[in-house]
Amino acid sequence: MNQQDTSVPPRLLLLLRELAKSLVPTLVINLLCALAVTYLMRVGGSFYENLQIAMCIGILAMLLINGTRLAIWGDGEPNKPGFALLLVVLAPLSVLLGRLLASYLMGQPVESILPERSDNIIGVIVLTFLACFGAALFFWNREKMAALQAHASQVEKQAVQAQLQMLQAQIEPHMLFNTLATLQTLIGSEPLRAQQMLDQLIHYLRTTLSASRADSTSLRREFDLIKAYLGLMSLRMGMRLSYTLQLPEELGRLRLAPMLLQPLVENAIKHGLEPKVEGGNCTVRAALHQDMLVLSVFDTGVGLATGVSFNSPSPKAGLAALTGKKEPEIGMHFGLDNIRERLSTLYGPLAELILTHNVPAGTMAQVTIPLKALKAVHRPAKGARLTGQ
Repeated sequence: MNQQDTSVPPRLLLLLRELAKSLVPTLVINLLCALAVTYLMRVGGSFYENLQIAMCIGILAMLLINGTRLAIWGDGEPNKPGFALLLVVLAPLSVLLGRLLASYLMGQPVESILPERSDNIIGVIVLTFLACFGAALFFWNREKMAALQAHASQVEKQAVQAQLQMLQAQIEPHMLFNTLATLQTLIGSEPLRAQQMLDQLIHYLRTTLSASRADSTSLRREFDLIKAYLGLMSLRMGMRLSYTLQLPEELGRLRLAPMLLQPLVENAIKHGLEPKVEGGNCTVRAALHQDMLVLSVFDTGVGLATGVSFNSPSPKAGLAALTGKKEPEIGMHFGLDNIRERLSTLYGPLAELILTHNVPAGTMAQVTIPLKALKAVHRPAKGARLTGQ
């Protein structure tokens, strides 16, 4: 036996959403119309009576016009001649039905709405038509502005994503060539270690390829990518590198933009631990603190260079640097600028990246993202199942 479909029709949902957005502006327009009828046109009774009539006419006009528009055109843009004809027909009808409803609510005889007993009924119809036309223009332009803002935001995010892909394309070959050079050296002298490094390289490349094709990833997948990278680096550096990953189980499902932590870990290795003769430790940690997701990368390497600010954008930051005459350097500053721009674009001004000294030695890079902004940007699609993938 088939179950009865109790879902709300899509057009009804559109109408309810439109009414919720239009109610307050409609009430304001009704108030202005009551003032105009009472004190400018000087028709009808008292301001209170005219206000009741204006409310009945205005709310019915909103229901009739929006309901008919959504029934014919749905969520799409209405045909302009057809919509103008709709206003010409429904404005007088709204006046008639609104005055009838107001007469009933105020206990007046129905005969009071007849044209010969109504004060300046033509003026009221014209005023209603102009109010409906003005309201339609207001809501029409508001929807267009919202669409333009959404398009601009999408273009900005695509530009940042393109910058990320350029960063990946420039950084990964550097790491890949160094690893292949190490493999070439080890094949003859230490074939077992070379085999381990090759297996780890394949695992890292497979994980990186999967992450680079997605607009968002889970925090667990990001940590898997970092684990693959650090595993590969530990084979290259041997006993000079140790690492620790700290990801609470409950945070693994959180979604975020890919490659936010990876450049920070690469900086920790390249600029902190590799130059240090004895090497050191790299620790990557995720935690929650006062509704903020805090992602930290600690290293015990050579530390930050003195006299250089790493907590402000470099002169070469942004897309202007990528499209200018001089190519950006592939280094710590370029990766940090990229992360800061992506954080600001995706999660707002409260999301930030800070670099400071680690105690007793090395560097700490810390990314903080408001949990509310993180969930708003990466909200799962309706009906989608949350997974750690």
